[in-house]
Amino acid sequence: MFSKETYIQRRLTLAKKLGSGIVLLPGNDESPMNYADNGYHFRQDSTFLYFFGVDFPSIVGIIDVDNQRQIIFGDDYTIDDIVWMGPQPTIADRAQEAGIIETRPLSKLHDFLTDAQKRGRDIHFLAPYRAETKLKLQSWLGLHPDELAAKASLPLTKAVISQREIKTAEEIAEIEKGVNLSVDMHVAAMQMVRPGLTEAQVAARVYEVALAADCELSFPIIATKNGQTLHNHYHGNVLKSGDLFLLDAGGESKMHYAGDLSSTFPVDTTFTAQQKLVYEMSLKAYDAAVATLAPGVPFREVHFAACRSIVLSMQELGLMKGDVEEALKAGAHALFMPCGTGHMMGLDVHDMENLGEVWVGYDGEQKSTQFGLKSLRFAKPLRPGHVFTIEPGIYFIPELMDKWQSEGLFNEFVNWSEVQKFRSFGGIRNEEDYMITETGACRVGKHKPMRVDEVEAIRKGN
Repeated sequence: MFSKETYIQRRLTLAKKLGSGIVLLPGNDESPMNYADNGYHFRQDSTFLYFFGVDFPSIVGIIDVDNQRQIIFGDDYTIDDIVWMGPQPTIADRAQEAGIIETRPLSKLHDFLTDAQKRGRDIHFLAPYRAETKLKLQSWLGLHPDELAAKASLPLTKAVISQREIKTAEEIAEIEKGVNLSVDMHVAAMQMVRPGLTEAQVAARVYEVALAADCELSFPIIATKNGQTLHNHYHGNVLKSGDLFLLDAGGESKMHYAGDLSSTFPVDTTFTAQQKLVYEMSLKAYDAAVATLAPGVPFREVHFAACRSIVLSMQELGLMKGDVEEALKAGAHALFMPCGTGHMMGLDVHDMENLGEVWVGYDGEQKSTQFGLKSLRFAKPLRPGHVFTIEPGIYFIPELMDKWQSEGLFNEFVNWSEVQKFRSFGGIRNEEDYMITETGACRVGKHKPMRVDEVEAIRKGN
């Protein structure tokens, strides 16, 4: 945990933003896989962590704005639990570390909330993303689960986003730990890959690096020879000479701040001529995005800088034609990049995604419905303290190519006969993490080998 003063100040700031009412922030519960004592890895709710810091299941935080009270509701372990788990801090001990002196049993929460409702007080809660939280809110507040999204507090949602999106120096230090761990994970994969291994063996080595650091993953590993599938979690293929390997993996610091990196490298010790050509085109798009970063620049412009670079590269390769800006406006570039250039990052690898992209990434502005652009999670103006990924890619997706060609789409921008020559190429993505400063931008964490000479040096064992 950070110092208790950090959490005290965060809660005071939130209370000031809301002005009145009660903030109800449930922590997460343990989640059984197939029976109660065999659970998934526990991960605390990120907003609860941000304001209360207590990394412990089945507790609830209350911020009573009007009465300047803060309470943690939760139950201590019994002797039956301690027999299996060893001595554990009490709820009161855990609460004090976050600067909270008032604790109550969880059984008293319903009465507390019912009394507040009878008094006509506003109870602010965030839209739940877990089924058990929906059921709890139904019990506590008398709301049907189908009502919860509509009844969730927009003032609380916007207040939480406004605090969490701007990272402090101590948060940046934690994110750097997650990113540095992620770099080690990627280098381990680059050193290991060779023909005959399975994707699963590489994924296992990547996970081993995180576990050996007493840390966890920030999201499930993508480790695949089929990089054209953006979120490919299948690990059953055998690697062979001539394949490209795409790794998208991140580590999480012990305080749950995320790293998120992508790498693409040859299964052989060097890129083929064609692989090197497209790989360097993807790096041009990455460099174009990074060169655009500055305070006040909308991230949408960063995205289009990367996409514009891809269109120019595709024209040089003979795969696209026509006016570049018109191709971008029409969305023809999404044939090769059907996703966004990046997303915010912090306690969540897609930071605060549970609060809604329209508020997190767009400040309430309507998102585009255009294919490709609709997948841009982050578009609003950049501010000092924003942390985000830069991850343009070039993807050759046979199913998308066939669909658009058969429908006669973008014939004025795409040379379909040339595009089809790349239908078995796969996909390339390189990703690093950045933050906005008062005067510009900088990479978060240590350097990840990414340039052709760096990658091939590792592949050759140098």
